[in-house]
Amino acid sequence: MSIYKKIAIGIISLFVFVILVNIGLNIWIKNKLPNIIHKQNKTAYHINYEKIEVALISRNIYISTLLVHPKEQPTKQAANDSTKTGIYAKIKSVTIKHFNVWDIVFRDVIQAESVVIDQPKVILYKKNDKLVNNSKSIKTEIIEPFRKVIAVSNIYLNGGSIDVVSLQNKPILNVKNLILKLEGILITDATLKEKIPFQYKKYVLICDSLYYKPSPFYDISIAKISTENNFLKVKKFALLPSYDRKTFIKQLEKEKDIYTIKLDSASINTMKWGFKNNTFFFKASSLVMDHADANIYRSKMPTDDLSKKYLYNHLLRKIKFPLQIDTLQVRKSKLVYEEEIDFSKGPGILIFDNFNLQTNRIQSGFGLKKADDVKINIDCQFMKVSPMHVNWNFNVLDLKDSFHIQGTISNFDVAALAKFTKPYINTTFTGKFQKYHFNFYGNDNISKGNASLDYDDLKVKLYKKKKPEKEAKLKSAIANLLIKNDSDDKSKTADVELKRIEEKSFYNFLWRSIAESLKKILI
Repeated sequence: MSIYKKIAIGIISLFVFVILVNIGLNIWIKNKLPNIIHKQNKTAYHINYEKIEVALISRNIYISTLLVHPKEQPTKQAANDSTKTGIYAKIKSVTIKHFNVWDIVFRDVIQAESVVIDQPKVILYKKNDKLVNNSKSIKTEIIEPFRKVIAVSNIYLNGGSIDVVSLQNKPILNVKNLILKLEGILITDATLKEKIPFQYKKYVLICDSLYYKPSPFYDISIAKISTENNFLKVKKFALLPSYDRKTFIKQLEKEKDIYTIKLDSASINTMKWGFKNNTFFFKASSLVMDHADANIYRSKMPTDDLSKKYLYNHLLRKIKFPLQIDTLQVRKSKLVYEEEIDFSKGPGILIFDNFNLQTNRIQSGFGLKKADDVKINIDCQFMKVSPMHVNWNFNVLDLKDSFHIQGTISNFDVAALAKFTKPYINTTFTGKFQKYHFNFYGNDNISKGNASLDYDDLKVKLYKKKKPEKEAKLKSAIANLLIKNDSDDKSKTADVELKRIEEKSFYNFLWRSIAESLKKILI
């Protein structure tokens, strides 16, 4: 036999041997995997599947149609009564890429480079309306047990959906078309003791829509979310009351604002967050919100809430974690405040259109010994007719909660105030404020400062209490005798000193200071 034939036979024999070993290992691993998935699964959930395929050469495992459900299943009758709890999931396919053969054979663990999860549909049934009862249970019941079954460096999830539902079949959370990339994952005994039970190098999360119910009174919806390691963007955010105003108010024990907030987009840039020494922290270079439409409605019909309303210095100072946003911007937005005494008259309305706000250095007082002032600049159109500019400064570490606020309103046709004064105090005005400027210094106890006003041809009209559509002519005549109709081509000034009502908000404090200055100037 020639040397060439010997070489050919050797190569063929080696090739056949490799094929036989590959087939043998393939069969061995395919028989081994069910044991790992089922017997090594120490979680509270069963994992079933339709088919497993193993490609030993590429070291890939393909699993089709996975079903996940609790090991403790409710009875058929209980299930029909919607009392089942826990996670129920159906996954179209899972691909485990570049697995380690010897870990499967000798350690009963699937160690791999990455796992690709396609079209998972997950439903979590909750006993209550909370999204997460205890974050520690996620570590002990899911992450730690699954680590003993499969360990991967990267997770890729495509086209997922998540529903969290209470036992009353009320939706708590819904996420559609979820895409997740989590790379550089490290889970160790040390990381499992941390608030976030694993480390990672990079993440990407995108979803087409999100619905969340944070409380019985509000619903949150977002059209799209995209976030990576250091930025977050949302489109079409909405915070909406769950009830109409009359129904909402009936459920309030005490007077409380009702918020309706919509915005086209928002972005957080150069974002850093996580836990340091088990304390959460959040920092960002900027938060930018575009085309926000915010409505704040307050009904005076419920019982007054007599608890103390803290100023913003105090509220930021008492946040229990490090928070820092270098710049906050609200651009081309609208803010409407409504206050209503009863439903028969309708609410008084204040409108701030084309609202632009820029704030520097928003931060909590947590762990700080020194802090720069928070500086807020606002430009807007007041009641759609007058430019308004406001500067507002305060320091979060000031224990007296001191603040300085000044502002100017120009070329204001006071007839526009009818939207607020007519339903609220049964009064309308005519005339023009050429320029009103206020400058107040205050703290948690008192406000002091001054104001000036140039105005022309101011007149007041009062209406009958029982017939608010008709003018009370005698009262109007007396009021116009008391009011100084114009400023005689020069600014009239007034000094203001006002004690704060602790159960009222900062904005009530500001408006009372403004009203006091106008009262002194005009009467």
